[in-house]
Amino acid sequence: MSVRDRSGRDTSVEAESRALGLNIGWTVFSYLLSGMAAYGLIGWLIGRAVRVEILFPVGMLVGLAISLGFVIWRFGKRGITREETSR
Repeated sequence: MSVRDRSGRDTSVEAESRALGLNIGWTVFSYLLSGMAAYGLIGWLIGRAVRVEILFPVGMLVGLAISLGFVIWRFGKRGITREETSR
């Protein structure tokens, strides 16, 4: 359904595009956070087993780098289509 404001613009299209951008933002944020958490946990477990405490922050940084690379590959390489955001 198309809704027009006083200036004649289609507000439903604008609202839909804003919602799509917000959805992508939360997806990127969750990828970065989960990558840091997962690799930080792996680093913490290995560091605890071998008694090297520096592996926890190193694991978090590695997870952040891998997640950032994945985000760039997924969202920066090509244009985002509606089908990709519905997955």
